[in-house]
Amino acid sequence: MINWVHTPAWLKNSFPQMVWEIPTSEKEIYLTFDDGPTPWVTPRVLALLLEYKAKATFFCQGSKIEQYPDLFEDVKAAGHTIGNHGYRHLSGFSTSLEKYTDNAKRGEEYSKSKLFRPPYGRITPWQMNRLKKDYRLVMWNIMSMDFNRKLSAEKCLRNVTANIKPGSIVVFHDSEQARENVLQVLPLLLSWLDKNGYRTKTLEGIL
Repeated sequence: MINWVHTPAWLKNSFPQMVWEIPTSEKEIYLTFDDGPTPWVTPRVLALLLEYKAKATFFCQGSKIEQYPDLFEDVKAAGHTIGNHGYRHLSGFSTSLEKYTDNAKRGEEYSKSKLFRPPYGRITPWQMNRLKKDYRLVMWNIMSMDFNRKLSAEKCLRNVTANIKPGSIVVFHDSEQARENVLQVLPLLLSWLDKNGYRTKTLEGIL
């Protein structure tokens, strides 16, 4: 998949077996964080979410959970939902069907989650059809692009606020690469959501 800021309708319509957004007329959105848990980043993200009484879904890498088990427990203890982002961050476009499937299953061993988000959003139709038998495949309709160090925090914030609507699934990253942007953008976004009457929910109920 290509990292569009706003996922085009034709792509969502082409892959209806994936969850791109949540149908609702309520002013509810779904914050998600990929690639953690990460020291120096995830704890500050958790603190900001707590400050604004916001909930999110964390798509964690199994290898990171293995490396930082206490930090993973902190995410769960804070009441957030856990998703599976594979054991390692493998691109489906350059990974065999069996290896990709095994990576997802090994990620589940650590995350204990049936919500699966493809790393990079890159997954082939064959991988998709295999994994949809066991997992709820979760994508997004808004990408903050916080991992792009060439973008300013202000631009990342506009990427979200200009496209948000009820039921949006928004991607951030609690990773070292995204640290500077996400920690600047998140408090501004949470304040904006409060002022505009939005509340955050987790993806726990979509299975």
